[in-house]
Amino acid sequence: MQKTQTTVDPSEVAKFEAMAAEWWDLEGKFKPLHMLNPTRLDYISTQIASEFDRDLTASLPFEGLRILDIGCGGGLLCEPMARLGAEIVGADAAAGNIPVAQVHAEQSGLDIDYRHTTAEDLAAAGEQFDVVLNMEVVEHVADPLSYLTACQHLLKPNGLHICSTINRNPISFAMAIVGAEFVMRWLPKGTHQFEKFITPDELFDLLRQAGLNPVDRKGFKFDFLGWSWSISDRDLSVNYVTAALKPD
Repeated sequence: MQKTQTTVDPSEVAKFEAMAAEWWDLEGKFKPLHMLNPTRLDYISTQIASEFDRDLTASLPFEGLRILDIGCGGGLLCEPMARLGAEIVGADAAAGNIPVAQVHAEQSGLDIDYRHTTAEDLAAAGEQFDVVLNMEVVEHVADPLSYLTACQHLLKPNGLHICSTINRNPISFAMAIVGAEFVMRWLPKGTHQFEKFITPDELFDLLRQAGLNPVDRKGFKFDFLGWSWSISDRDLSVNYVTAALKPD
């Protein structure tokens, strides 16, 4: 049997596997992600509710939806999606992340299907989802177009793909690499590679080439005075997120 081709970059996987035990440490290496998570969830939940006509004030608004979080890490997005009623699959190429995520889900009383696998292998197996969450992953893969194409294959017709990443410009270099890795030391040095950053226009083009229809993009803006994140309609200079649909 021929092995499925993968866009996984082993050196990128090794970086995150080395930090796996710290996923749920609010003051550890993933502190920036914990700070960003409520803003990510706000955007994700709003997009899903709009696309699938769900009432976010209901007790289980995402009940009946099958959601994939590709590059799930320790489960920071999987757990709230499960609490909202979704059937959630969390997949990660870093094997060390999976037991960390599984233990935390069990301790939280949540039923989440965590798998050590890749987008390509899930697509080859014929898996289908209403929503694919692809957050802060595309800048770490070896071939973004092939990776996004695999994500497109994982969606049902009219399915929703949400993808966040980092813009490529002098501001993002100063903030995401110099600031986050060298000044604030929020992340280990070498976590990000500037040349792998993707501009919003480039990502929209890649999404179209992958067979998806981009419908929205917003910025995740950090306020140093308020020490908090917010969603911005205009400022996509560093972190940003996109929504795209798979045609019927």
